Amino acid sequence: MDEENIILGIDPGSTVTGYGLIRRIGRGYELIDYGAVRPKSKSAIDQRFLHIFDALENLFATHKISALSVETQYVHKNPQSAITLGMARGMALLAAARAGVPVFEYTPSKAKKAVTGNGNASKAQVVEMTSLLLKLKKPPTPEDAADALALAMCHAHYHKPIRKKG
Repeated sequence: MDEENIILGIDPGSTVTGYGLIRRIGRGYELIDYGAVRPKSKSAIDQRFLHIFDALENLFATHKISALSVETQYVHKNPQSAITLGMARGMALLAAARAGVPVFEYTPSKAKKAVTGNGNASKAQVVEMTSLLLKLKKPPTPEDAADALALAMCHAHYHKPIRKKG
């Protein structure tokens, strides 16, 4: 298997961080794993971020990931929400840096366009197309995992691996 084609998508959040792990095969994709990291909501904020970091670091240790695809930071109407989201995103960036994995950032609209053809697609459309493209028997849940898979497929779509000469 070509290790250069394993991509981890992360949809960061302080209560739910979705992840999706795929392998690029030619012009298609193969699902490796997906799910969500859910820290205990009653935990102190620092413990929630530690839980997210530990879970993501475990993914990097378990799989030979060649790229991390993560959503670009955007500012909410509530600055505190943006800060909290940015800190969750930081846990993904830190885990990737510790693993020596390059990080690629995409806007939500670019990820939606990569999987649906429409940058303004609804969450339901992203879930449906993610299921179709990965040939899943049932839609990925939670939606955060579908978004993470869309980010991974977005990277596979827009960033072609460099072939090693051998």
